[in-house]
Amino acid sequence: MARTALDTPEEEPRRTAKSKPTKRRFGRVRQLPSGRFQARYKGPDDIDRAAPETFATKRDAEVWLTKKEAEILAEDWSNPDLGKVSFKEYGSDWVNERPGLRPKTMQLYEGLFRLHLVLTFGNCTVGEIKAAHVRKWRKALLDGGVGPVTVAKAYRLLKAIMNTAVEDKMIKSNPCQIRGGGKEESPERPTLTVRQVFALADAIEPRFRALVLLATFGSLRWGELAALRRRYIDLKAGTVRIVASTTELKDGSVTIGPPKSAAGTRTVALPEVVVSELRVYLGTYVGDGDEAFVFLGAKGAMLRRSTFTRPWAKALKEAGLTGVHFHDLRHTGNTFASQSGATLRELMNRMGHSTTRAALIYLHTEGDRDRKIADGMGRLAQEALGKGGQEGSGT
Repeated sequence: MARTALDTPEEEPRRTAKSKPTKRRFGRVRQLPSGRFQARYKGPDDIDRAAPETFATKRDAEVWLTKKEAEILAEDWSNPDLGKVSFKEYGSDWVNERPGLRPKTMQLYEGLFRLHLVLTFGNCTVGEIKAAHVRKWRKALLDGGVGPVTVAKAYRLLKAIMNTAVEDKMIKSNPCQIRGGGKEESPERPTLTVRQVFALADAIEPRFRALVLLATFGSLRWGELAALRRRYIDLKAGTVRIVASTTELKDGSVTIGPPKSAAGTRTVALPEVVVSELRVYLGTYVGDGDEAFVFLGAKGAMLRRSTFTRPWAKALKEAGLTGVHFHDLRHTGNTFASQSGATLRELMNRMGHSTTRAALIYLHTEGDRDRKIADGMGRLAQEALGKGGQEGSGT
C-alpha cells in the first residue's frame, strides 16, 4: 500500500493513550495519526532510527523489528545512512580509485559511466537503486538501440560498483540480478581461408605484407604488432616474443605497456612460410638496432589504426573481400591452430589467454575436426573387429 505524504517515519503520533510506544525488549512501535504504525530502534552506533517505511498493522511493525534485531545480533546490520551517498559521486570515485587500470580501460569505464549509468542513476542514492530499476534501465538501453555488447559492458560496470557498495556495508545485496546480463554475445566474425589470407597479403602495400601474415599465423593483436621490436623476432628459432602492446587513446596519444594480461607475455612459434617472409621484410623495412620497431607507418611514424585504414580498405577491395576487420586475422589464425590439432592449453598459450573461455570457442566450433575424430574412432573399431573376428560381440 502506497504511503501518503503524511505517512513518514518522523510523523507525530496520535495524542491518545493508545498511541504510546509499545514497550518491547528491542525497539518501539507507535501508531501515527494516519492509523499506520511506525517502528523505531537504536542501532549498534547508538543512534535512534525509524524504519524506512510505515506499516499497516502493529504486527507488521513488530515483525520488522524482530528481523532488524536478528541482523544486529548476527553482525549483519548495515548503517542505512551510508546508502544515502549519491550514485554519481560514489560511482565516479569507484572508477577513479581502481588500481592499475590500463589507460584504455579507464577510458572505457569513464565513457560507460557518463553515457549509460549517470543519465539514469545519477540523481539516486546508492541505497535507492533496486533490482526493478536495473531491469528497466537495461531494457531501455536495448530498446533505445544501444548495442548488446555495450549494454553488457555497462551492466558489468554497474554490477561491479554495486558489489563494492555491498562490501562497504552501504547496501545489503547487489540489485544487479539479471542472469546473463553481463554476457557479451558478439556476432560471429568471418574466418578467412589460407588462400584469402595470402590474397590479402598480396594486395596490400608491400610494407604491410608481413603485418598481415604475422597477425594471422602468429595470432597476434594489433597493439602487440605495433609495439613489436626487432630483438623479439628470432628467425633461427622461428619464433616471435610478445612483451608489450600499444594503446591508442581518444586524444590521439599512444602508450606502450605490458600485454592485456600476464598470459599475454608469450613466445609464439611461426610456420616457415612466415619466417621466410619476415627474413626479407626485416632486411628491407626495419632498422638494424635491436630496439627498432618492426612495423611503422608509411612515413616512419608509429603504426596507428587511423593511418592503416586506407591501405587496409584498398587491399580488401582488391582481394575481393568485404566486412573483414583486422582483428579477424587473429580469429582466423586461432581457427587454423585449432584445425591443426592444437590442444586447449596450446591454444590458450598461443592466444595469450589465462582462461579457457576464449580457447574453447575454437575447439567447440570445429565440426570438421570432430568428424575426423569420429572417423578415426570408427577405423580403430574396424581394425579391432577385422583382426579379432566378432570381438566383443558377445557370441
